[in-house]
Amino acid sequence: MYHSWLDRWDERRARRGEEGKKTTDFVLDAERAFPGAKKITSIEGFCALADQAVADPAFFDEPSVSDQGFERLDGWLKFPSDIFTDIEQNNVVPAKITESGSFNQAMVIFHHWNASARNRQIANFFSQSGITVVEIAMPYHFERSRPGSVHADYMLSPNLGRTIQSVRQAVLDGRKLIRWLKSEGYREISVLGMSLGSWVAAVVAAHDLSVSKASLFLTAGSLADMVWTGRATRSIRDSLEPEIELTDLRRAWGPLDLENYAHSLARPGLDLQVVLAKRDKVVLPELSERFMQMLKDAGARPNILELNCGHYSLAMPPYILLAGLSLKRLLTRGR
Repeated sequence: MYHSWLDRWDERRARRGEEGKKTTDFVLDAERAFPGAKKITSIEGFCALADQAVADPAFFDEPSVSDQGFERLDGWLKFPSDIFTDIEQNNVVPAKITESGSFNQAMVIFHHWNASARNRQIANFFSQSGITVVEIAMPYHFERSRPGSVHADYMLSPNLGRTIQSVRQAVLDGRKLIRWLKSEGYREISVLGMSLGSWVAAVVAAHDLSVSKASLFLTAGSLADMVWTGRATRSIRDSLEPEIELTDLRRAWGPLDLENYAHSLARPGLDLQVVLAKRDKVVLPELSERFMQMLKDAGARPNILELNCGHYSLAMPPYILLAGLSLKRLLTRGR
């Protein structure tokens, strides 16, 4: 009976999240996704460019290594994004810093899609444990929101190219922030990603050897499959389905598919933790299980915590407490 109530609670929460979500036009927009690309008019042409990006180890590398433009004031950090978009607010990256008083470890948090508030309780809890917490704003969220928008429709949408650009921008912003943290003297860098943020955190961890610990909450491998099957992305699927097959969408969003980076996530020196929800209707458990198996096949040994809750009810006690304690064990291991 309790779990039936929990499922209904998750469904009500999902319905609230649908406010403002609308079907929008399917667009290729390859020139946004792939630097230097020319206008592409066919799905096959877009997929060919995506295949090249997957094979390019530098696709998620920073275009510059300049530390110019970082401004720190009253617990906040601001810096310019290395990807310039047509939304002015999105081109400056704010991050909230909750200091621990120690330079031993810093954790960068990548929030979930359409987040409406930062994770103050998590930040305070870990800062009191000696871990500085840095909450970065992902593209089109918080202070980076597109004027007039009621949700982050430019971060994840049926515009294939803009979605790749947005996730790539989030990864490059994260890597730029991590490089700054290292220059400030932080010795160990960890990342925490939640739902869509877990895709960003995982790509960062796969490409940035500065990251020694990664925690992925509510994650899977294929972003295409998550969007196609998930409760929170029905409006996006409604726009995609008349225009593109799922098999092509998987190729088109191949650069964002964590299964393509399983071997990099299995690298020596990366401690990996995953928190999954058995009753998840947003990131389906079968997608998560497939990704976990791919990680294991690649040689990774992730610490996996499966909780009998839904996507949204993970934020409720006792589930969030169990997830938080598991994360604390990861972060304090070896100290």
